[in-house]
Amino acid sequence: MREQDFRQALRRQGKKNHVVDGLVGHVAHFESYLKEKRGKALDKATEEDLSTYLAVLDPEEVKLKMRGVAIYYSFIGKGKLAALARDIRQQMTATTRRTFKLRDFRGVDLDFILMLEEMGIKSADSILEAGKTAKTRKELSDKTGVPDNVIMELVKLSDLSRLEGVKGIRARLYYDAGVDTVEKLSDWEPDELLVMLKEFVARTGFNGIAPLPKEVRGTINRAKTLPRVVEYE
Repeated sequence: MREQDFRQALRRQGKKNHVVDGLVGHVAHFESYLKEKRGKALDKATEEDLSTYLAVLDPEEVKLKMRGVAIYYSFIGKGKLAALARDIRQQMTATTRRTFKLRDFRGVDLDFILMLEEMGIKSADSILEAGKTAKTRKELSDKTGVPDNVIMELVKLSDLSRLEGVKGIRARLYYDAGVDTVEKLSDWEPDELLVMLKEFVARTGFNGIAPLPKEVRGTINRAKTLPRVVEYE
């Protein structure tokens, strides 16, 4: 990435420093994906690369990260890629649902999701409300026929998803890597968590890439202040 030139161009447009940092971070995330998963440099990306990138992003991430990518490719004169990134962002903005649905979490048996949906438990918010204590989780399992461990998994994924930027893929990454509650996440040091997640992705072949340092720091900081809504003991 031509980071310094890009930063200067953004500042000339009147963008504040925190906005510039965010846009540069969006481009850096795509650049990391290209290097790790596609073996390409940022200026060699194709429309196919941009489309496959969507598979490792949550809907909310698409809206954020496509903005920076679109602006960057416009900056370096890649008009077609810039236009595609803008189109993707506009489509996602129009279709993203405000309430995150349980069926949008990665790696959960759809049969169990359907059993919960039959009882009106369709979203992260609804399962957090229905499964906030050990007693209510047991009652929900008995009522729906969904195993206790699946109820707990969905509650933990939903709890993590309350953090900004942590939805389907990110929640699954943290959960699978053993950082499966907001409390555990808040106890990590950013650098140590980043190293662990990178090693986990490399070791397991997780379908996605580790977050960038700034994202990890922000997520941990939010986890430290996020109100606790689930009793795990």
